[in-house]
Amino acid sequence: MKSDMSSLKKSDKKAALDFAAWSFNVTTSVGIIMVNKALMATHGFSFATTLTGLHFVTTTLMTIVFRWLGLSQPSQLPVADLIKFVIFSNLSIVGMNVSLMWNSVGFYQIAKLCMIPASCLLEVVFDHVHYSRDTKLSIMVVLIGVAVCTVTDVSVNARGLIAAVIAVWSTALQQYYVHFLQRKYSLNSFNLLGHTAPAQAGSLLLVGPFVDYLLTGQRVDHFGFSSLALFFLVLSCFIAIGVNLSQFICIGRFSAVSFQVLGHMKTVLVLSLGFLFFGKEGMNLQVVIGMVLAVLGMIWYGNASAKPGGKERRSVLPVRSASLKGSSEEKDGAEK
Repeated sequence: MKSDMSSLKKSDKKAALDFAAWSFNVTTSVGIIMVNKALMATHGFSFATTLTGLHFVTTTLMTIVFRWLGLSQPSQLPVADLIKFVIFSNLSIVGMNVSLMWNSVGFYQIAKLCMIPASCLLEVVFDHVHYSRDTKLSIMVVLIGVAVCTVTDVSVNARGLIAAVIAVWSTALQQYYVHFLQRKYSLNSFNLLGHTAPAQAGSLLLVGPFVDYLLTGQRVDHFGFSSLALFFLVLSCFIAIGVNLSQFICIGRFSAVSFQVLGHMKTVLVLSLGFLFFGKEGMNLQVVIGMVLAVLGMIWYGNASAKPGGKERRSVLPVRSASLKGSSEEKDGAEK
């Protein structure tokens, strides 16, 4: 009886931490989208890649402060793995920006939806994960719902297709690699960010201005900042700390596929908030039906994947050490 109570308390604690992590990610992600929309659409700062580099600069400063305060323990990540991660992550960022530039909005959204099947394939091939029929069907409902409320005009061109393929696979690999590195080296979210954020900040600030000039025809160093534009830029960088940290926490707890499925809730919230703050443009019956389908699919996925056999990993990745502070708690949250 005592063991049952202990197991129940552990399960309740995991559910509470899962909800807190997911809420943290959704809140910060939706917040940064709203702030970036104001920064780019209203104040004309259209340098997305450079902005992402600045996001990682502030995230790097956060990891340094946490290490100085003793809240983050020393850890190791081999240089080869760090380089692979930075390549995947930077290709994802640049690929998404280029895909949006070269493709119609409809095809860009379809490409984003392809990240879930790509993440599923990576888990099946590398982790031997098995999905039940209900889990697969629930993912399809999510994809259909998001497609209905986001996909409009669809036109494809060769260079846009190449950019979309690079963006989809690099994003899927980056998110899979977060989970892989956390399990393999027993790295918690702070540790992993401490290794990856400085490398991403330096590399993106190096290539960002050139990529942004290619995409916009404007130089970032010629941009005239108003006080409001500077305020939104600083606010975006501070919110990005939460976005980057919560992404690592969530992928460590949920896996890349679940993170993608739950992440589409952000799409629903962004559409709803856009309607609330920026007017009725784009909100119609089709969008509402798609949002309802997506939410129902997410609820179904949560129930289906939690059932025995809903989603099972049939191989266990060896872990180097479980002694780092906080790593055991995050591993308990990872899907088995």
